[in-house]
Order: sequence, then C-alpha cells, then structure tokens
Amino acid sequence: MTTAPDDPTTALPGRPPIVDLDTWQTERDKLLVREKAHTHEGDAIAAARRRLPMVEFDGTVDVVGPDGPVPFLDLFQGRDELVVYKHMWHDGEPHEGQCAGCTTTAWHAKDAVYLNARGVSFAIVTTGRWDEVAPYVEFMGYTQPWYSVRDVEEPVGGEMGYLTCYLRDGDRVFLTYSTTGRGNEPVNGSFGLLDMTPYGRGEAWEDKPEGWPEGHESCWFWSTDADGNATWGPTGRPVPQWTRPGATPVQPPGGRPGDQD
Repeated sequence: MTTAPDDPTTALPGRPPIVDLDTWQTERDKLLVREKAHTHEGDAIAAARRRLPMVEFDGTVDVVGPDGPVPFLDLFQGRDELVVYKHMWHDGEPHEGQCAGCTTTAWHAKDAVYLNARGVSFAIVTTGRWDEVAPYVEFMGYTQPWYSVRDVEEPVGGEMGYLTCYLRDGDRVFLTYSTTGRGNEPVNGSFGLLDMTPYGRGEAWEDKPEGWPEGHESCWFWSTDADGNATWGPTGRPVPQWTRPGATPVQPPGGRPGDQD
C-alpha cells in the first residue's frame, strides 16, 4: 500500500512513494520484464553488429608513441582484435583544458585486463603532438598505451571522440565498427550505475516524476572546481584530475603564474 501523499508525517516531496516490501516487489517484477526485453534487444543488436562488413586499410601506417613511430599493427600487441578510443585533443592547452568528455571514457578504461584475457587489445589515440601528449598521460596516471595519430588519415586517425574496433588477419588490418556520442557509454560504467539511482544522472533531459529535482545541463558533473562544485568555467578541471598528485586549484585568466599545470 502506498503512503498517502498528503500525510504530513510520511510524505517525502521529490522522492519515490513509500510502500511495503510486497508492493515494491510487485512493481520491481513488472519493470524486470521490460529490462529483460531491453537486454534481449541489446543482444540482437550485438548480433547484427557482428554481421557488419569491414574495410581493409594499410596497417603499416606509422603512429607515434613512447618509443617513437611504430606501425599501427603494433597496437594489436600480437592479438587479433583491437579496441581503440580516439581521444580529442586541444593543442597548447594545459591539462585542465583537455576534453572532459573524453576523460570520462579514458578514465573508465584505465585497465584492459579483462579485454586482454579475452584476446582483445586496447589503446587510445589522439591528434595531439606526442611531446604534449606524453606529459598528460603521465600526469593522469594512464597505464594503457597512448599514441599520436596527428596527420594520419582515417580509419586510424581522422575525427576524434569515437570508439573503433579492428580485426587483424596476419598483416592485413580491417575496420569493423565505430561509434560516437552516446554510443561510447558502454565504457562509462558510472552512467549505468547512475541510471539505477532514484535521481539518475541529474540532467534536465531525463524523464522524471513531478517534483523531482529539475536537473542540470547534460554532462554537468564531468568538470568541477577544487571544492567539488560543478563548473565548466576557468576554475574547473575534468573530475578525475583532482585525484592526481600535484593537481593545484586552477586560477582564472590573470591568476598567479605557476598555479596551473
């Protein structure tokens, strides 16, 4: 039985109605039917994805990493499958000026141990110059391989912000899949967890019951200031950067020299 919303002792504005456990379980079971259908549709889409054609390209094209130029084939690390995230880059910007959206993907994919165990390699590429990229990778503490694909054409280089999948057959290399935007969300496990919570992502576009917090603009929590306040302004950084050693408060333009990375 649902608690009467006009009962001043129990009504909780902006929160789910209060019910007993049996009533909750009944509603939960109804939703589970829809969740199962959603899962099965996802399986069907994955099956269709496996049936996509592929495009062959020159896998000997050079990319630049910590050991200098290497052929793209090296990113497979001897495995036959490869997943690459294409990280946007802003030339000449300090660490806090790099893409907060791409940071959400790269940060969630810091360890590819399960992909490797399945026989799949993982790497991140970006259009930044390697002399700029290398100190950023070190600052962020990333352990997965990064490479610069500056001036390299698609499907190795090209537009950034994409997840791409490749297949190797000996020395022959093929592009099999590519996605961007919300297609990148499977990497970002935090989104899935937030979607399970009562208030979700806290974004204005979400469908929510009357009385719920209105929400903010999309991606509002990806960048914060030193006090944890969400901001895309000059005092903000991509959220994970505040966990890094040496991350100092960011000064607005005209701040003291040396206060930025």
